[in-house]
Amino acid sequence: MRARQAGQLSVLAGGVLALLGAVATGADVPAVTPVETAALVQGNTEFALDLYGKLRGHEGNLFFSPCSISTALAMTYAGARGATAAQMAEALHLTAAQGRLHVIFSQLAGQVAEAGKANGCQLNIANALWEQAGYGVLEEFRAIVRTRYLGELRELDFAHDAEGARVTINDWVEGQTQGKIQNLIPRGSLGDLTRLVLTNAVYFKALWRYPFRKAATREEPFWLSQDKSVPVPMMRQIQPVRYAELDDCQVLELPYVSDAVAMTVILPKKRDGLAELEGSLSAERLAAFIEAPGYEEVQVSLPRFKVVSQFMLNEPLQAMGMTDAFSQSVADFSGMSDKRPLFISGVIHKAFVDVNEEGTEAAAATGVVAVGGGAPARPVLFRADHPFLFLIRHIPTGSILFIGRVADPRG
Repeated sequence: MRARQAGQLSVLAGGVLALLGAVATGADVPAVTPVETAALVQGNTEFALDLYGKLRGHEGNLFFSPCSISTALAMTYAGARGATAAQMAEALHLTAAQGRLHVIFSQLAGQVAEAGKANGCQLNIANALWEQAGYGVLEEFRAIVRTRYLGELRELDFAHDAEGARVTINDWVEGQTQGKIQNLIPRGSLGDLTRLVLTNAVYFKALWRYPFRKAATREEPFWLSQDKSVPVPMMRQIQPVRYAELDDCQVLELPYVSDAVAMTVILPKKRDGLAELEGSLSAERLAAFIEAPGYEEVQVSLPRFKVVSQFMLNEPLQAMGMTDAFSQSVADFSGMSDKRPLFISGVIHKAFVDVNEEGTEAAAATGVVAVGGGAPARPVLFRADHPFLFLIRHIPTGSILFIGRVADPRG
């Protein structure tokens, strides 16, 4: 990114999970209906799978938070107008009117955040708008960030100390994510023309409802391909959990101590079947995966794994139809400021997840920079010893919090 280019708006999204606390909507705002919530969740799911389709060409492990990215872009969308707003709405699959959308986002985020109140489940959420001192962001935009997204309003001096501002923001992100998301904004990304930075940071840590015994973990082969394997620590247990067997894959749901959150693992039947499975992903197929499982006694073998991913999302988002937002000549973010025109110069996503015998730890940070059935006699076998997909979902709303694949548990 060229820090000196006038009128830039850079969107930086780093995370594994982006959730927001509940916001009182006020007596003058009609209550959010279940239909509105369902429509937003459906749109977010479609966006998640569209983006997965663009990113799956990357080799190796893959992990990102569609909630983090869609939330960051929804906050940015609050300042978009005209064709720029229309393209963002289409790419993000947003169907509600712009003003109403942020109320629905707030309500949905509050529902999801309830999961963090369970013992053994930690969910810390923070948002901030960092503004060039004296720049004059429109109060309407500030109000949306503050009231609908619970964003702190902070001032920095990008004009005279852009590097110091970058370090301050990165330190904030690192602190909010327990050190898991570091250096979110790369050196040189900010300059003396930077005017706004929006950040979202989330730290998530949850215990399994049925922890794996460490004594049962043993080194076993994981098949990277049809004929190549590597030894990895394989966690093992037998538990009554939700399970289904479909034509080309097995689906397993592992609950966390908060019944509102669970991990869904989708395992191709063929060792080399992941690419084919990824190619078949759609909102309808994913719904079938999620709805199919019933309770079974399952013998589970799952590798311990950590995944760290980072992506520049400019090209994928433009390929999804969000082109004007990246154009200096036509981007319209006049809902943020009526001063120098702004456009998006970069969208970065950074994600971390650690899955082990006790549970899952994850972290997220998002930033926007404006520059300018009956149990069987024997347990079913679910052996994840070759590449698989996984999701972490909020069960009551159906929201996908995380999505990724494990091609090699060693990282």
